[in-house]
Amino acid sequence: MIPARYAASRFPGKLMQDLGGKTVILRTYEATVATGLFDDVFVVTDSDIIYQEIVNNGGKAMMSKKEHDCGSDRIAEAVEFMDVDIVINVQGDEPFTDKESLSKLIEVFKTDTDKNIDLASLMVHITNEEEIQNPNTVKVIVDKFNFALYFSRSPIPYLRDKEAGAKYFKHKGVYAFRKEAILDFYRLPMLPLEASEKIECIRYLEYGKRIKMVETDVEGVEIDTPEDLERAKKIW
Repeated sequence: MIPARYAASRFPGKLMQDLGGKTVILRTYEATVATGLFDDVFVVTDSDIIYQEIVNNGGKAMMSKKEHDCGSDRIAEAVEFMDVDIVINVQGDEPFTDKESLSKLIEVFKTDTDKNIDLASLMVHITNEEEIQNPNTVKVIVDKFNFALYFSRSPIPYLRDKEAGAKYFKHKGVYAFRKEAILDFYRLPMLPLEASEKIECIRYLEYGKRIKMVETDVEGVEIDTPEDLERAKKIW
């Protein structure tokens, strides 16, 4: 599922911007389908413009029936009555979605025979100080088994001892859910930590869900600003 909202706060209409002759959202959809990993791929949107862009180019799209605060809510509405077990959330502003990283997420659930893992998500090791300090970059800290302990827009951990060897990891907004976990998210109210940070995956932690983080070295480009779009065009 690719949640796609037209009215992004930092860069309205970004998903309909041109990237190498096609829109960002169409590039993302095509890259996701091209992995060959999924039984089905849908764009889930509140925008008729985005809906038409996908279906007019031979893709599959669904209109959200309600206004939603976040992508997880939009996906939950879409899958509530579907006969599915695992749902992957690919962000609509990540046209460089790659097969290797998504395969790692799916493998988490194939090996979780006892169903102890509610979600899996991706993280990338970062060393650039500007990126570490940037509040638009969500950081994650994990335990020794790579389960998420916390997500923050602040630099975490705080390096009181810089020789301790702690690393910084950027959270990539690609999730794999058990269907039950995303429906729980949809039904449970937002709590103070999520509201403060404006990071939706914190809600899962606040309600005791387990998030397995998977490290990847494929960073790609998340198109949050016009500057990101220009960078993506150069890479494309």
